[in-house]
Amino acid sequence: MADEFPIFSLITHFRTSTNSFLSQYEPLTLLLAPILSLFIARFLQSVLTVVHENGLKSSLIASFMYLIKMIPGVTRYLDSEKQKVVDQLQSGNKSKRDGWRTELPAAGLGSRVIGIMKEEKKKDVAWQGKCSGTIYIGGTESEGHFSLINEACSMFAHTNPLHLDVFRSVVHYEAEVVAMTAALLGSKEKASGGEICGNMTSGGTESILMAMKSSRDYMRTKKGINQPEMIIPVSAHSAYDKAAQYFNIKLRRVPVNKEFQADVKAIRRCINKNTILIVGSAPGYPHGIIDPIKELGQLAISFGICFHVDLCLGGFVLPFARKLGYPVPPFDFTVQGVTSISIDVHKYGLAPKGTSVVLYRNHEIRKHQFVAVTEWSGGLYVSPTIAGSRPGGLIAGAWAAMMSLGEEGYLENTRQIMETSKKIQEGIKCIPELFVIGKPDMTIVAFASNIIDIFEVNDMMSSKGWHLNALQRPNSLHICVTLQHVSVVDDFLKDLQDSVRTVKENPGPVSGGLAPIYGAAGRMPDRVMVQELLVNFMDSSC
Repeated sequence: MADEFPIFSLITHFRTSTNSFLSQYEPLTLLLAPILSLFIARFLQSVLTVVHENGLKSSLIASFMYLIKMIPGVTRYLDSEKQKVVDQLQSGNKSKRDGWRTELPAAGLGSRVIGIMKEEKKKDVAWQGKCSGTIYIGGTESEGHFSLINEACSMFAHTNPLHLDVFRSVVHYEAEVVAMTAALLGSKEKASGGEICGNMTSGGTESILMAMKSSRDYMRTKKGINQPEMIIPVSAHSAYDKAAQYFNIKLRRVPVNKEFQADVKAIRRCINKNTILIVGSAPGYPHGIIDPIKELGQLAISFGICFHVDLCLGGFVLPFARKLGYPVPPFDFTVQGVTSISIDVHKYGLAPKGTSVVLYRNHEIRKHQFVAVTEWSGGLYVSPTIAGSRPGGLIAGAWAAMMSLGEEGYLENTRQIMETSKKIQEGIKCIPELFVIGKPDMTIVAFASNIIDIFEVNDMMSSKGWHLNALQRPNSLHICVTLQHVSVVDDFLKDLQDSVRTVKENPGPVSGGLAPIYGAAGRMPDRVMVQELLVNFMDSSC
């Protein structure tokens, strides 16, 4: 008791002193002070979170732009300037909408509509051999493989696999397309586990969306993660940004390494208790370089998280390139840790547009892709992908494409496009003002320049009818080689050399070209404004 007495004395003294000190303040002040302190603490926490996620520089720029826009008249001026950029990006598309039909004709046109459609189609840009990617099938659309898949699509244009008890044929075709695709990616190998499964989707974006949604829900069940995060390299496709917005997944983006591959160490540093998934590409869309899939797989295993591989572009090329003797690193389900893969059949699978496949290592993960509804008055409902009704004709066209080509056909196609890709790489290396970015593993060749404005080169190439892809960070261009380019590779290299010479001799923006806009967008520190430009462009284009 003797030891406790001084303690009670200290408590009493503290109580008396505190009450005496607080007595000089009004009760309302004492009531509001903790609340105000809480608000200040929450505000500081929010600021620190934003700075941590976006970096100090970006956060300061965003804050500065927010304050600037509060000045009367500034927002209106910025909006008018953005509209000028949008109009230039559209290259007159807005005016072309004049005269477009806005309501049904009073009397139907009958079969005459086909003639009208043929005339309208003539207005399309001449794309044969001139586009980066876009058209992967060789030849013209009125012969050969084009005609075959068109006929297959038309035969099943009325079908819908949602009604699996009615249209059994397309249900059968879908199952075989998925199985044949899975076999290309290691499903027959012991290392895959023997449970590879999947579904067809409308394209690579939907395949990626489905994989992200499934991974989110699977990890919620497996580890109880309710604030999901995923980690992607900056080279990963923008479909992951879309998935992050659609499915409320926090996105963490990390730089690539010096070889323009996903930086495994940087990704490891970002993994935390809320991480559900990491991402790799084979190859990445910007530079055609395969990420270190095996190392990423080991990382996923060590942390017990999902790992998605984007094979949308390479899925129907890399397996055959490997058989042809090209040095292709591991990329499929034989890599431990890979839990899902997206692969486009409408690219080098040479199927009709709108056909892709999403694959999972096992059924336990894929089950989280499905939506089942039990309380609808319309009956019991279950759907495998985002779409309810799906075009059976496209599924039939994909099946026809794969069956008509077979392994020998894909091997020959791969041989042609890989050789064409290597020829383009060598041709670019012979142009002193240009250099190839990294070491392309497949059929995308990205190139840049430290001497001339690469976007001005793009404008010159556009004036010659070529449609290349403009990239940023670093500013560069790429061409995705397809069968369309096999016969025109010499023309491409000649036009590229001529364009470089023209820009070097006469530097400066081409009249009507987009180089100033691309350049300004790349340098613009306020990325929110660039985002607003893109949204305004899309809003006025559709």
